[in-house]
Amino acid sequence: MLRYLTGGESHGRSMLTIVDGVPAGLHVDRSIIDLELARRTLGYGRGMRMALESDKVDILSGLRKDRTIGSPVSLLVKNIDNSIDKLPKVYEPRPGHADLSGILKYNLSDVRDILERASARETVSRVAVGAICKILLAEFGITVVSHVVAIGAAVSKAKKLTFDKIVASSIKSPVMCADKKASASMCREIDKAKRAGDTLGGIFEVLIHGVPPGLGSHAQWDRKIDGSLARAMMSIQAVKGVDFGIGFACAALKGSLVHDQIFYDKRRGFYRGSNNAGGIEGGMTTGEDIVIRAAMKPISTLRRPLSSVDIRTKKRVMATVERSDVCAVPAAAVIGEGVCSIEIANALIEKFGGDSVSEMRRNYDGYLAQIKRF
Repeated sequence: MLRYLTGGESHGRSMLTIVDGVPAGLHVDRSIIDLELARRTLGYGRGMRMALESDKVDILSGLRKDRTIGSPVSLLVKNIDNSIDKLPKVYEPRPGHADLSGILKYNLSDVRDILERASARETVSRVAVGAICKILLAEFGITVVSHVVAIGAAVSKAKKLTFDKIVASSIKSPVMCADKKASASMCREIDKAKRAGDTLGGIFEVLIHGVPPGLGSHAQWDRKIDGSLARAMMSIQAVKGVDFGIGFACAALKGSLVHDQIFYDKRRGFYRGSNNAGGIEGGMTTGEDIVIRAAMKPISTLRRPLSSVDIRTKKRVMATVERSDVCAVPAAAVIGEGVCSIEIANALIEKFGGDSVSEMRRNYDGYLAQIKRF
């Protein structure tokens, strides 16, 4: 089983991660991890902090000569802005943030004790773990990508594009949108929100290509792969909704228009004529592309803050203003890639055995041969 723990605060000394269960024999190129960390900082609408973040990973254990050896992998990313002990106390919790619930839960009198850990800076660790998992998935021909579907009122029409075209087009966009016209509209929406001192959310989509059928299980609720992926996506700061395939749209359609009909030919084997299910049926992968969307609410730190209450005096005040973004949907998409990669890697290890990459490969090839003979 693949598992990990993260530690660190937004303005602390560093972000720490320990990853257990990475199979031995995996060549880990650190530049790939650094590239994913850099992608996390990009996107139109990001704030001043992104100019300060130049994240580089330091791998402290679990590798020898750039190859995993089966022991826990320890990752360290230093914070350039590590001024946590010098920062002022905060008494004005922000609506929409963890601030108020956190201080009530932990019986704390300074909101900073909550906001530092609740910050999306924590996702540095998950993107780093996701990068290692992407490297593992690539060994089995599995690719994880993302693109932005909507920001504010601007909506992409990229559903009509192929997987490869979505990848190629979204790379060129400042908001990771594969629809050029919608991309320009999204930037205008962000500019408008910035002038108003407001923030914007949106929707991003993660696509996972090359996954074999049979990851996950119908046998127990906590082994369903869509459940694992949904939990991972919902754990990303500010994500408020997740769906698969055509998602909520299927509720308004008849079954004859929703379910993906099954076909067979000698070359392809079993396949679906459509992918409304988003690559998952009965808690298991079907072999089609996995399609997951997540809705991200607007960021809760506003330059024109909302009404709040001073936790000391209980009097009405304006919420605190921390350094933040206008829109971080493109960054959330990169984080979505990371957390989904972790869940798919974990399911792959569970299915095919995870002590070494070579053992996994033997089991994987045998399984594909079994499917082909069916």
